[in-house]
Amino acid sequence: MEFPRELLTHLQAAEKVVVFTGAGASAESGIPTFRDALTGLWENFDPMALATPQAFDENPPFVWGWYEWRRALVANCEPNPAHYAIAEMQNYLSSLVVVTQNVDDLHERAGAKDIVRLHGSMHHPYCRDCHLPYTLGPVTQGGGEEVPPPQCPQCQGLVRPGVVWFGESLPSDAWERALEEAAQCDVLLSVGTSSVVYPAADIPRLAKEQGACLVQVNPDETGLEPFLDFSLQGPAGEILPALVEAAYEPA
Repeated sequence: MEFPRELLTHLQAAEKVVVFTGAGASAESGIPTFRDALTGLWENFDPMALATPQAFDENPPFVWGWYEWRRALVANCEPNPAHYAIAEMQNYLSSLVVVTQNVDDLHERAGAKDIVRLHGSMHHPYCRDCHLPYTLGPVTQGGGEEVPPPQCPQCQGLVRPGVVWFGESLPSDAWERALEEAAQCDVLLSVGTSSVVYPAADIPRLAKEQGACLVQVNPDETGLEPFLDFSLQGPAGEILPALVEAAYEPA
């Protein structure tokens, strides 16, 4: 696979790289996106209608069961070559930060060390009332059933998924860190994200405004094209390993 010489030069000269990932990066591991149809108990529901505080308040076992089904699905998936390529880039850079909109743990399992989670994690729930973190046990169900959420050991409130639902604000610490890293990076790789979910979609644009080289890796056009320095169109699992090899590994 051939890449523009200028792009490789940017990567080789970079001290700080931010990799901004979205649902497409995990979809290549078999994890459905919110645009994919649901199955089983939830087949007649819009995911966006389930991922809200109101849905959880109205039927906690229904929503918690959906997240346990998703957690089981993630447990049966593996990081794909894009996740491993991102982790490998750490070996060649002074600083590599992953800013992700995904709520799975595939970046960690691939070996990425510095991860900023804009939308939280399905693996780190907490009490809805007192916000005490709750440690999940192994996945015990992978089907399509309702599951009553656990109770908080401190206040007996209901434990909720540790994700950012529609209508909720992004965690301020993660958002501020993402803005800081984007403003300071030399290269930002936007991987598998539609670039239409705000405010997260502002991250690549901010990096470009501050002088970074902006690169998109995506099978489809996203609307970010007017801002890009380079557009690498295709699956991240094919493009990123080849890009890392071309930029950093001797011929």
